[in-house]
Amino acid sequence: MAATFATTSTIVGLSSSSLSPSPKALSSGFVKSPVTARNPLRQVRASGGKFTWDWLRKDFNVIGFGLIGWLAPSSIPAINGNSLTGLFFQSIGSELSHFPTGPALTSPFWLWMVTWHLGLFLCLTFGQIGFKGRTEKYF
Repeated sequence: MAATFATTSTIVGLSSSSLSPSPKALSSGFVKSPVTARNPLRQVRASGGKFTWDWLRKDFNVIGFGLIGWLAPSSIPAINGNSLTGLFFQSIGSELSHFPTGPALTSPFWLWMVTWHLGLFLCLTFGQIGFKGRTEKYF
């Protein structure tokens, strides 16, 4: 009886199979057709497609005019006969005179530095808004 099991033919259904992948795709009524992957978090463009991914849109005209636009009014001697730019640069010089040691927390350098840079960044921000708004015809 052991000899009959050893001499049996191949199992029905596997005689024509091969291990190589089938070139045709399987299709069924239960399996959906292949679709492209979609991002469920993608939002519909509310701007009508006008939004550019280069949101900064840096322009050297804005940087140049913004710096000049801030240096001119900050150089007017309005603080006891001194200008904000002059006081800021003077405080930089006095702090560099004792270089390895940083400025103390009570030093006027911090007041002039924060005030000068706050004005500069406001001028650059409003310059960017105005210049790009004008070129894109917002106003």
